[in-house]
This record gives sequence, structure tokens and C-alpha cells, in this order.
Amino acid sequence: MNALIYYLAYPILFLISRLPFPLFYKLSDLVCFILYRVFGYRKSVVRSNIKRAFPSYTDSELMFIERKFYSHLCDLFLEIIKSMGMSKDEMIKRFHVKNIEVLTQFESQNRSVFLMCGHYASWEWMMSLGYHMKHKGYGIYTPISNPYFDDLIRKIRSRHDAFMISQRTASKKIKQMEDNNERGVFGFASDQSPRPKPLAYWRSFMGVHVPVYTGAERMAREFDIPVVFGKMNRIKRGYYEVEFKLLTDTPNQLPPNAITDTYTEWLESQIKEDPSQYFWTHKRFKHAKNS
Repeated sequence: MNALIYYLAYPILFLISRLPFPLFYKLSDLVCFILYRVFGYRKSVVRSNIKRAFPSYTDSELMFIERKFYSHLCDLFLEIIKSMGMSKDEMIKRFHVKNIEVLTQFESQNRSVFLMCGHYASWEWMMSLGYHMKHKGYGIYTPISNPYFDDLIRKIRSRHDAFMISQRTASKKIKQMEDNNERGVFGFASDQSPRPKPLAYWRSFMGVHVPVYTGAERMAREFDIPVVFGKMNRIKRGYYEVEFKLLTDTPNQLPPNAITDTYTEWLESQIKEDPSQYFWTHKRFKHAKNS
């Protein structure tokens, strides 16, 4: 069944990836209308998340964010497909890197880098960083259940010099690479909602008390790898930029959870600048405590 779904869908995905951009975004508008107005895709989750993150906002302000978010969401999903057919020049033109030297400074030091970002703006097009540096870029990700689509996603990203590592094997793989003197930039989107465990780290995120991921921090300390924050932003439709900010190049000298706390605070600030660019369809607050 997985193969059948894939082979039926692939010709459609291929055609979408070859559409000229003006027509491509017309298609996105149509998909948005169907997804949002007709089917109300995850509307209750999105509405609940935004309301919880911005309890003081009026109903009209919340609806404004919601409508803008769905337009961005459809652009984002289709832009993943579009990257199948984008050239290197097109990607560089549409995803601008403001200060790559924050990352490349560690190449001369023969050190890897952990790049932490949120599910904000176009984290998918961040895969094009390999065009701007000598280090290989790796994304830590959760594999898709359909192996055919998982393989497609890997091929799309490798087309633009990015490679994927399953979060299940990330620690082992990074240790192996470090031991073999193989350096890279490892990307973590660390804002999903982990399952609560006895030793989970809880803190406030957008005013809500939730468990947060500490995997990037724990590995940064274990392997003494610098941590950089990637602040992405949509300049205009179909155009994005990223600005890097060094969080620490001495992870072991910071107190416990300091890296995670700083990352979370910087991400919160970014979300508040334009909430419509955040990925509100995932249940970020599903394990929230009332306190």
C-alpha cells in the first residue's frame, strides 16, 4: 500500500515541482482555500495553540494570525515539493544567508557546529546551507512512516547538499563522526513536545509550562560542540533569510539547561515578532501543566 500511494502521488509532486513560481503560488492559494475553508485542517489545534500562546489577544487579532498562518503553511508544504525542481541558483536567490561566517569560523578550528532553530519560516530551505560552507550539513529528523516518501525527502534534501540523520541514531552517529574527525553542521529543530519522563526538563514556553527537548544541549556538552541559533524570517512570499547568532562555543562552561533556556527564549522572541510563521499545527502544549 505504501508503494501504491507513493507511485500514484509522485507524478503529481513532480509536476508541481516544475511549475513556474507565479502559477505555483496560485496553486498554493487554492490549496489553502480547500485546506482551511473547506476541510478546516487541524483548525481546532491551531486555534487552541494560538489562543494559549497569546491569551491577551482579541478574537480579531487571533483570527488574523490564523488566516496568515494557513497561507504560510500551504506555501511551506508546497515549497518542499518545489525544491525537487529548484536549481542551486534559484535556491540561493530565494533563501538568503546573512552571516554565514558565524558557522564557517569553526571550519578553520576543525570543530563541528550544532545549529538550533524552531519550526519557523522555511526551516526546510535551510537545507541549502551546504552551498555556503565547506562543512557538510546534516538535519536531525524523525523518519516518515512511509519508507518511499522518507526516501524521497532524503533525496530532495541531498539534492541541495543536506543529509539526514534519524533522531533515533543521532548521538551514536555524531560520536562516530567526531571520533573519525568528520566535522559537520548538525541542525536541530528542538521545539516539538517530548513525552514527559521522570527526569524531563520542564519550563515555560510561550507562557505555558511544558517539557522541552534537551538532546541538542546534552550532545553539545558530551562532544564539546559549539551551538548556534538560526533565526529565520520570511522576507516576502517565496523569499526567506536566516541570521545566525552564536549561543555558545564553550557548552561545558555553562550551567545545566542554560543552552536550552537561551534557545527557548530566543525562539519565543522570534515567534512574537510574527506568530503567523510558526508551525501551529503540531500539539506543542499537549503535555502542559496548569502551574
